[in-house]
Amino acid sequence: MKIFTIPNKSNSPKRSRAAEWGRKCLAALFWLALWQILYLAVQQEILIVSPVRAFERLLELAGEAEFWITAFSSMLRIVSGFLLGVTAGTLLAALTSVSRLLYDVFHPMISIVKATPVASFILLALVWIESPYVPVFTAFLMVLPVVWGNVSNGIAKTDRNLLQMAEVYQFGIAKTIRRIYLPSIMPYFTAACTTGMGLAWKAGVAAEVLANTKHSIGGNIYNAKIYIETADLFAWTAVVIVISVLLEKLMMRLMKTVGKKYNLS
Repeated sequence: MKIFTIPNKSNSPKRSRAAEWGRKCLAALFWLALWQILYLAVQQEILIVSPVRAFERLLELAGEAEFWITAFSSMLRIVSGFLLGVTAGTLLAALTSVSRLLYDVFHPMISIVKATPVASFILLALVWIESPYVPVFTAFLMVLPVVWGNVSNGIAKTDRNLLQMAEVYQFGIAKTIRRIYLPSIMPYFTAACTTGMGLAWKAGVAAEVLANTKHSIGGNIYNAKIYIETADLFAWTAVVIVISVLLEKLMMRLMKTVGKKYNLS
């Protein structure tokens, strides 16, 4: 006798997704409510503006062409530094994993970069290079150690049995990298890029603030602080957060797509 079971609708993907969005909306409402309570408690817009006023100012800025030029210029600088850091970090990890001498040469430099405060690098960069390139340089320096460390870790933890098998079956360098190293490194590389993107944005915008770079989000944050325009300060900060989150999500999706296409995930 065949028994038919009714599927559990509570575990359906649509229900789970709706529940997840519901939790996120509740979390957002909680923080917005806390923000509003702080605004009402302080009652001084020079110190803290209301969420409504910050959103209104953001809409006002978004209606200006200068806003989009500024946002794109900052994104271009910081993403350029991020990509340079990812490329250099990956290549350096590959080289230091092959040669112990290169590891001993570059490891102290990476340790110094990790330990030195971001502000020190920004101020030194202002002496060495022109203001528009300071955010690029700063983002590059923040991403480089993260990518180098994660990719090196991924290479070191590659299954030695698989490497021996590749040697026995004469895979060759290209096939060994494609079939064995890349699947092992990919999770570490994805984590490095996700972390690095956040660090690049924080450091890059900080560099724009200290360098007072023209047509930059950081430059507008600096001007908002100088002229005590608190609404602008909150609005531009929101822009930084939104762009950072969107780029991080886009990168994660790109990594998943590449992983599935080449069977790396």
